[in-house]
Amino acid sequence: MAKKIPLRVCTGCGLSKPKKELIRVLRSPEDEIGIDITGKKNGRGAYICPSNDCLQKAISSKGLERSLKMSIPKDILDTLVKELIGLESSTK
Repeated sequence: MAKKIPLRVCTGCGLSKPKKELIRVLRSPEDEIGIDITGKKNGRGAYICPSNDCLQKAISSKGLERSLKMSIPKDILDTLVKELIGLESSTK
C-alpha cells in the first residue's frame, strides 16, 4: 500500500502541495514567530511555498496573520522575508 503524503495549503497562493515542499512559519506557545525548518516544533503553524512571491501574498492578504491567529509586527515580517531569501539561495 502506498504511503499517504500529507498535503498542506500555501497561505500565499492557496495551492495544496506536499508538506515537504512547503516552509512552515511557526507561532510558538510563547508567541514568538519564526521559520520551522524541521516542521516538528511545538506551536501553531502556517505553510507557504518557498518563494518570496507567496510570502508577500500571504502578508498583504493577512493570510499569515489569520493562520497564526495573531497580528505580526513589521520587524518580524522583515525577518521572515530575510530568512526565506536565505533558504531560497541555499536550496538552489
